[in-house]
Amino acid sequence: MKKDGKEVRKMPADKEKDKAKNKEEEQKAGKEKAEDVTEETAEETAAEEQESAEGSKEEDTEQEQESGTEEAEDKTESKAENKEKSEAPKKEKKGLFGKAKDNEKEKLKEQVSELNDKLLRQMAEFENFRKRSEKEKDSMYENGARSVIEKLLPVVDNFERGMGTLTDEDKETAFAKGMEMIYKQLMDELDKMDVKPIDAAGKEFDPNLHNAVMHVDDESLGENVVVEELQKGYTYRGTVVRHSMVKVAN
Repeated sequence: MKKDGKEVRKMPADKEKDKAKNKEEEQKAGKEKAEDVTEETAEETAAEEQESAEGSKEEDTEQEQESGTEEAEDKTESKAENKEKSEAPKKEKKGLFGKAKDNEKEKLKEQVSELNDKLLRQMAEFENFRKRSEKEKDSMYENGARSVIEKLLPVVDNFERGMGTLTDEDKETAFAKGMEMIYKQLMDELDKMDVKPIDAAGKEFDPNLHNAVMHVDDESLGENVVVEELQKGYTYRGTVVRHSMVKVAN
């Protein structure tokens, strides 16, 4: 060490002090350096821990999202399965009820068809019965009317025979005129009942209308010609009540 241009020699004690001082300074610098290193290491460690925490947080978030998605999918699947399970019995019940309804409809259709067939048969039977009854009624009426007409015809015959015996002078009497009026009234009533006399004289013989009781040969007349009417015949509603009794030529 120099002092005022002169080299000053230090004493051993001073050297030791300097060494101690330098050592302290080195230790202090080393300590500061170590503190700086420690601070840097702590900061790096804190940063790494923060990054690690953020990474783990992100992983936890992803895991939570994944687990939430899986839970949602599981819930959706379970809901779908439950829905299918709940719908399956309904479909089966619906199928059973549908078949039952179809069977009931078929039975009802069969019953309606049977009842309709019975109704049609009964209506046809009733119609036949009605027609048969009307025919029997008409037949009974006609038979009764025919019976009455047959009983009246001899009266008409007697009127005609009695009036046929009257002379021209007798026909002018009041009695004869009264008998003629009664006869005319009787014939009018028979005509209203559709009782008609059969025209026979001069007509060709018809076995459906005429009853031949006599036969004569006369070349002046044609074959099977009614020559004379012995008893007048009558029809009622187009059917013969009494045949005409006639004399036929050739």
